[in-house]
Amino acid sequence: MRTFVKLCGLRRPEEVAEVPAGGAAGFVVEVPGSPRNLAPDAAARLIEKLPAEAEAWAVVVRPSVELVRRLFDEVGVDRIQVYGEIPDGLEYLERHHLVPSIPVAPPGGDAGEPKVPPAEEYPRVHLDAAGQPLPGGSGVRPDWEVCARLVDANPGRKFLLAGGLTSENVGDALATVRPWGVDVSSGIEGSPGTKELARMRAFVAAVEAAEKAHG
Repeated sequence: MRTFVKLCGLRRPEEVAEVPAGGAAGFVVEVPGSPRNLAPDAAARLIEKLPAEAEAWAVVVRPSVELVRRLFDEVGVDRIQVYGEIPDGLEYLERHHLVPSIPVAPPGGDAGEPKVPPAEEYPRVHLDAAGQPLPGGSGVRPDWEVCARLVDANPGRKFLLAGGLTSENVGDALATVRPWGVDVSSGIEGSPGTKELARMRAFVAAVEAAEKAHG
């Protein structure tokens, strides 16, 4: 697939096995209020099951320098998606492998367009719905028109679109926003924190179908 696909909030080996080649598995780490939360050691065990051609991402909230380094050095993640503040004191390569999550207001919101961090520091940027108490999995989508303007204003940037995506609407999201990648969590669940393998497969198939439909 040309579109980068991140399946997020994974907690079981059978879920990890569904991650498509060239995509990523997302593991929510040290976020106690999330139904998808994992301890670092549990994430490390799941990463051992990840296909070699896929990336491992940790998803964190306002992490410490120590947590960032533990995730890279001990847990073995490739990238860390960060909600909230990024700590001072990180080295360039560490920052370069962080993916800041930028909040975008839902449709009809009046928060204006968010500021996008510089490409030299953060090659990849995550776009998610603003105002959620926990990272990811809210089922609320950001304003796609705002997201599309951000994509258009920053050619070549690797924007990952999240928030409220499902197999039913991801084709429309790709056509409207034209992001580099998509990120899904609640849209592939039967209940909060529990993925359904059939929904995971349907989401990946919908991305493939949208790519074929648009050449």
